[in-house]
Amino acid sequence: MKNRIAIWAAVGFIVAGCWELYAATSPSAIEQTQSLWIIARITCPITFAVHLPLNLYAVLIVNTVIYALIGLIVETLRERLNNPRIHRF
Repeated sequence: MKNRIAIWAAVGFIVAGCWELYAATSPSAIEQTQSLWIIARITCPITFAVHLPLNLYAVLIVNTVIYALIGLIVETLRERLNNPRIHRF
């Protein structure tokens, strides 16, 4: 389970890094295209805090932590639902 949560965290880091790289190469494209902005908000939840002054490292760390927490929840639920020996809710 620890490996799967680490994978979730790594995916969160990569997703935030890709969005930062895309925003750095074409800063006006993401603001002009509404569908890209929606996808960015879904895949990188830290974008909801646009009013906060966050640098690249803070965005990467926060998105990694968010994905790790989502992974913890998903993997815990998956383990509980798939293992008959674990007492269900």
